[in-house]
Amino acid sequence: QVQLVESGGGLVQAGGSLRLSCAASGRSFIFYRMGWFRQAPGKERDFVAVSSWSGGGTYYADSVKGRFTISRDNARNTVYLQMNSLKPEDTAVYYCAAAKGVTATQAMGVTSVDYWGKGTLVTVSS
Repeated sequence: QVQLVESGGGLVQAGGSLRLSCAASGRSFIFYRMGWFRQAPGKERDFVAVSSWSGGGTYYADSVKGRFTISRDNARNTVYLQMNSLKPEDTAVYYCAAAKGVTATQAMGVTSVDYWGKGTLVTVSS
């Protein structure tokens, strides 16, 4: 069992930055790819970014490429999402996700996720 707890959400103006954190506990963190998804009101949960077990491999949704950066600290069992140049359309609940496997060469599918966090709300005002 892996427990995931997100933090760092909040209200920010367009063009601003936020850093989300996801602290993991339970089974060995390094055996999981770690990712972020987001879900806007009335919409499906969408993939945002994924990191390989080492953090050396990453993959991003086109909508956030060049603005968001995923990273992980295996010593601290924590994964981060640095979000820059935020836009109102980035407003959503952001979820941390863990999936068995080590690589991050493609988007993480919702059905491949083994564990979810409860989410943290990010609101970007125009």
